Amino acid sequence: MFAIILTGGKQYKVDEGDIIFVEKLGVEEGDEVKFDKVLAVSNENGFVAGAPYVSGASVTAKVVRNGKAKKIYVMKYKAKKNEKKKIGHRQPYTKVQIVKIEG
Repeated sequence: MFAIILTGGKQYKVDEGDIIFVEKLGVEEGDEVKFDKVLAVSNENGFVAGAPYVSGASVTAKVVRNGKAKKIYVMKYKAKKNEKKKIGHRQPYTKVQIVKIEG
């Protein structure tokens, strides 16, 4: 059984027990979060695709950790102008474990 969910502007294919990294949700560690935007569900009865979402379907997940990804560096450079700028960025994320898929 798997489901395709939409969160943070991205789509994720999830199974029960999977651990995924999603955009920061603003939920405390140990809490449960429910994803209602389910695009498709596959179970023993077959495959159901939503238009755009599957009605009555939801995915429950437990928040494992909130954190920041590895730092990336971006260099801006203009030739012949003696202009250089180094910018760093760390993307925040929420690590969740899928507990239950309903639908």
